[in-house]
Amino acid sequence: MSARVVLDLGCGNRKTPGAVGVDCNPRTQADVIHSLEVFPYPFPDSHADEIVMDNSFEHLDDPIRVLEELHRVGKPGALVLLHLPYFRAHWAFNDPTHKRFYSAETFHHFDPSHPYSALYPYSTARFRVESVTFNERIRRGPLRTLAKAFANRWPLRYEDLLSHLVPLDELSVRLRVLK
Repeated sequence: MSARVVLDLGCGNRKTPGAVGVDCNPRTQADVIHSLEVFPYPFPDSHADEIVMDNSFEHLDDPIRVLEELHRVGKPGALVLLHLPYFRAHWAFNDPTHKRFYSAETFHHFDPSHPYSALYPYSTARFRVESVTFNERIRRGPLRTLAKAFANRWPLRYEDLLSHLVPLDELSVRLRVLK
């Protein structure tokens, strides 16, 4: 039985324990020095059991091409875990290197069970959206704790009704590679 392969893409100096870290900066904990803007990534098809991108996806120029590469590199059923800036977050706009921001429904465009994937066929890469969680790793006071509970129960209602009043910071998105 082969070892479980976890890739941490854009790992920086906070590499996921046990993962193969990939970063373009040689002064990081990366095991593989490679720019995530250069395709293909240096891994064979259906290589990884899990792919983690912790606040690196938003720095890339072509998110659709990156998703296609995650799909290629991931094994069927591989977990893809993305931690991303929420589009209402102050710090999402504060960082001049951020190129995009994300909502609760962004990745539904790649889930064949969601109507968005048929309406907007951006790519042939397909993922099942397992979960989208607000502020999974962030705790910031009682008001945001209530907003977080509401957002995680009713994400679209939160985005429509409350997100401009009590903005949360981060989305954690769990996808499964469909092949």
